[in-house]
Formats: sequence, C-alpha cells, structure tokens
Amino acid sequence: MAWQHQWAKHPTVRGSDQLSLGERAADKMRNGMGSWPFVFVFFGVMIVWAVVNGVLHVGGSSGFDPYPFILLNLFLSMLAGIQAAALLIAAKRADAVQSEVALHTESNTDDIKTLLAENTALTAQVKRATDLLDEIHLHVANIGKKVGADMGRFAPGETPPTGG
Repeated sequence: MAWQHQWAKHPTVRGSDQLSLGERAADKMRNGMGSWPFVFVFFGVMIVWAVVNGVLHVGGSSGFDPYPFILLNLFLSMLAGIQAAALLIAAKRADAVQSEVALHTESNTDDIKTLLAENTALTAQVKRATDLLDEIHLHVANIGKKVGADMGRFAPGETPPTGG
C-alpha cells in the first residue's frame, strides 16, 4: 500500500489538501475496494451469509433470507452496480493523475529543449574561440621562423610557410 501514497511526492500531482471531496473519495474508494483485504472480507461475509442461512433452512426455519437468498442477490446486484461506478470514478481519477504527470513531463521536455539549444550555441562559441586560439598559437609559434615579409599573411587554419 506504500506505493499508493507515492504520487504525493511527484512535483505536479496535487496533494490531498488540494483535492476536491470527490477526488479524495475516489482515491479512498479505489484504495479500499481495490485491495486484498476487501476481497477477503467480501468473500467472508458471503460465506457467513450462505452458511447461516443454510443452517437455518436445514433446521426447519425459513431463515432471514429465504431460499434462493433473494436479499443476498439484491445486495450483490446493488454492490455490482456501485462497484462499476466506483471503478469508473477511480479510473477517471487515475487519468487525472496521469494527465498531471504528462503535463509536467511536457513542460520538462520543453525546458530541456531550450537548455539544449542554449548549450549548442555555447558549444559553437567555444569552438570559434578555440579555432581562433589555435590560429593565434600558430602565429606566435612561428614568429621567429617567419621571413619578415610573410608574417601574418596566411589564412586562418593554414600552416604558415617556414623561413629558411
């Protein structure tokens, strides 16, 4: 059950204090009716109902729910109707949570695209500066080797002629 409370840690999923009464009820209903304890309690109640009525019928009494357990069938039909609605409500709530997460993810993706574009521009600037630095280094390294007339007359990136 610990995973059910993990959504509250997500930065965009609203916490319980920000949820409407219906959203909180949907979460509680989903967490309650969608659990193993509910299933076991439900089966336990159905078995007890059937056993008690069966014992009363065998004892000659008509029991509190005459055969074929019409009241039990009515309750089960009502429960099925409520569970169908509860499942739809819980599914809507789950969709809302997933929608909030998707919007957050989209926002993060847009932020990452912006950062990537800025990083690409900065990388291009660093490349231009490195190329310029390489050119300056070539000029400085060849100052003593150059013939005076050739100094500074080669194109950027081109190896200067050596004097000799």
